[in-house]
Amino acid sequence: MDDLQRDVRFLFDLLDGVTGEQAGPRIVRLIEDLRQLSRERRVGLPGAEDELVARIAAMTADEVRAVVPALTLFFDLANMAEDTQRVRVLREREREAGDSPRHESIRDALLTLKARGDSPEHIQRLLGRLSVDLVFTAHPTEAKRRTTRRLIRSLRESLHAIRSEHLLARERERVVARMRSDLTILSQIDLLRPQRPTVTQEVERGLFFIEELWKVVPRIDRELRSAAAEIAPKSKQPLRPFLKFGSWIGGDRDGNPFVTPDVTAETLKTLRSAAINRHLTTARQLYRVLVMSDRSVPIPASIHEATDSAIIAWPALADVLQPVVEAERYRRWLRVIEWRLERTLAATSGQPLPTGAYGEASQLLDDVSLLADALRSHRGDAIAEGDLDDWIAQVQTFGLHFAALDVRQDSRVHIDVLAELFRGSGRCEDYASLDEQGRRTLLVDALSSDDKTDSAAVSSESMTRETLALFRLLGETVRDFGMSPLGGHVISMTHQLSDVLAVLWLWRRAWKECGPTLRVGQSDSENRATLPHLPIIPLFETIDDLDRSADVLEAMLSDPTYLAYLKAMDGEPKQTVMVGYSDSTKDGGYLAASWGLHRAQERLAEVADRHAVRLVVFHGRGGALGRGGGPAARAILSLPPKAVDGALRMTEQGEVLAERYDDPQIAHRHLEQVSWATLLVSGNGGTETPPERAETMERLSQASFKVYRKLVEHVGFLEYFDLATPIGEIENLPIGSRPARRRERKSLSDLRAIPWTFAWTQSRHIIPAWYGLGSALEQEVAANGHDWSVLQAMYDAWPLFSAVIDNAELALAKADMGIARRYAELAAGTKAEPVAAMIRDEFSSSRAAVLLVTRQHELLGGIPWLQRSILERNPYVDPLNLIQIELIRRLRALPEDAPADQAEKLRELIRLTIQGVAAGLRTTG
Repeated sequence: MDDLQRDVRFLFDLLDGVTGEQAGPRIVRLIEDLRQLSRERRVGLPGAEDELVARIAAMTADEVRAVVPALTLFFDLANMAEDTQRVRVLREREREAGDSPRHESIRDALLTLKARGDSPEHIQRLLGRLSVDLVFTAHPTEAKRRTTRRLIRSLRESLHAIRSEHLLARERERVVARMRSDLTILSQIDLLRPQRPTVTQEVERGLFFIEELWKVVPRIDRELRSAAAEIAPKSKQPLRPFLKFGSWIGGDRDGNPFVTPDVTAETLKTLRSAAINRHLTTARQLYRVLVMSDRSVPIPASIHEATDSAIIAWPALADVLQPVVEAERYRRWLRVIEWRLERTLAATSGQPLPTGAYGEASQLLDDVSLLADALRSHRGDAIAEGDLDDWIAQVQTFGLHFAALDVRQDSRVHIDVLAELFRGSGRCEDYASLDEQGRRTLLVDALSSDDKTDSAAVSSESMTRETLALFRLLGETVRDFGMSPLGGHVISMTHQLSDVLAVLWLWRRAWKECGPTLRVGQSDSENRATLPHLPIIPLFETIDDLDRSADVLEAMLSDPTYLAYLKAMDGEPKQTVMVGYSDSTKDGGYLAASWGLHRAQERLAEVADRHAVRLVVFHGRGGALGRGGGPAARAILSLPPKAVDGALRMTEQGEVLAERYDDPQIAHRHLEQVSWATLLVSGNGGTETPPERAETMERLSQASFKVYRKLVEHVGFLEYFDLATPIGEIENLPIGSRPARRRERKSLSDLRAIPWTFAWTQSRHIIPAWYGLGSALEQEVAANGHDWSVLQAMYDAWPLFSAVIDNAELALAKADMGIARRYAELAAGTKAEPVAAMIRDEFSSSRAAVLLVTRQHELLGGIPWLQRSILERNPYVDPLNLIQIELIRRLRALPEDAPADQAEKLRELIRLTIQGVAAGLRTTG
């Protein structure tokens, strides 16, 4: 029995014990009966499936209420054990590596580039351009409560502790008792939130994970500097931390009416307070440590002079420093920093900065660097290289705002807002009815005008007033705190240049209205009256929009007004463009979206290069397969090198936050793999897709698109989706503040991609991650005399194609047509019935084609540990799916006059099964 199996057995024995105490031995026996029947079903024992289904149909509501949470906790513990094993394996590999670079680390990337023949100077230039920006989002895919997360984190820490070789018997007993306590609490709490979280609660949830990064980032920074010094030991080029973090939580108002200007203002304040409080904690910890006296060791005059200068500038400091011993000059300087941070924490938007407050993070960086330099100059290198260098990395990475907040809105909202404003000002009676050229002409004229367009006549209830309030908030934030709190303005459903110019006009209007004012401590560049550069980020989401994205960027960079705005920014002109993985897949299917995204990025890079503007592609990836999910490093390696060029921006969504950032060791591994992949793909330079591969992918894409659209346009498809998946219950889950549909009208285009993927995953179809692939591959091979060697060669040599096939293979392995068939029975006797046969046929084709391309006999045959994990989980996920189906059947069978509470109790039980299946599959939407 290996370590993982031992941990799982130990945890399950604990869980069985707690379940017996809480629910009784009869429930423990029932759970074991379901597991056994499910295992027998999996090995094909005759009658096992029918007996399992019959046993579930006979369960009472009370039995379901006891069994489902226990099975869900089973998976939570299994997931925790797998994560713990992963950390053990990572540590063991690092120990075995010795002086060799850790696989897929920053040092590994730099040594690989050097081995390819890249000069130290070229590598240094690449490091100077390196930028990895990870943006946390609040999409409603995180089905687990934060309270549950905390208890599981406690259990994980206990599991680490219990495996210590130095643990005494009595200590082990105490740890086990604590684990029983945590499991008992988990068995007694509501696994589901009682109501949807507020946006503010979502912000706090995001910080729950972001704050873990506070400890991880300095380690990445140290590894970067060490590896760079090894490659180019004589280089004098300063290296800055390349990791940055952003957030949409509290700023993403696309389809979420609860994200108001007040909520966004509160979010900015929360992020700022969290960062400053972290810096305060560090300053106070160092104050307790750096107690050296100049009577024992020389302390540079620079510290004494800086302290005296601070007292002269802010006389109130004299009383603050009075209790600190004069000779303990480091502590006196730290008390200055602490006092300034306290003053910074008290700053509020719209008011002058408090005396002594930091106006920007660079001022804090100067003060901390002064302390580090002083220590180094007087035999304190060991001290500076520890906590001080870590603090410097934290200041450079997180600044005074922790994460840069993006705002996002649909382009159609801006059209309506401008139509109302222009109509009210007499500039244009019906802006919305103008063609593209008419809108451009009007906006360019408005951007060159001093007219602010009076909004006094705008209805107090209208979206226009809300939008103007948002832009005013953005202007006030930049005026008071600079641009660092903000990431940019993302425009959903960008179709043309006028969508971008509309945001530029709203931003210019807000800035003129705010009236830039001088603030103490801010640089001239941030106080200048010219329009500050708020990044305007077009988002291309559908297949058609991706196809036109390069044309829109060409129009943007060819427009004198927009280009002047772009080139007025400090440093190299830079344009961020976002590409959406979720809606494009829902729109055109898995393969067509994958190729459309790749092709769009190549074309965008060509346009940006032609205009001498640096392109940053912002990848709107979800956590689930079919929404851009899958291993992050593999996905990055598959990107067009020209579209990366050292810069990557990527969303981190839903359950991915917990999976990647809950454990510091796993968070570090994720960040170093992302960095490794970004460096390697950037080091490939101008590599372009060979024409023959592009032609093959184009044919595959078109064939796949036709097959996929035939499915979703089938007359019974929407009915099948409604009846054969738990979409109705998913839409009402209290797991996110955002509505599941963009508008009230119920249609495929209005359904958000997240619940779309969630529903298909729950019902074990997972069609967003594979449908259409098999038919496309078969058609391509049939046209080539049934020779699979060309596709096999593409799989071996081309990261894009191998990533497409590997992700589909994983989705096919997690899908289960036997369980999907049971869901399909919920749609029996309707016009939706033929859809099930289409899905089963395409699954068979896709499975067979993937095995032929990969030259494997079984799905995931080349990744035995993952194959084993899925095969071992399936017999335990199946009962949850079957219970969910039975509950849906009972709910739909209720008579119209049934008591409302009877239906609500069934819905609550269905929601519990949804959470259990999500835990079992380790994915939601």
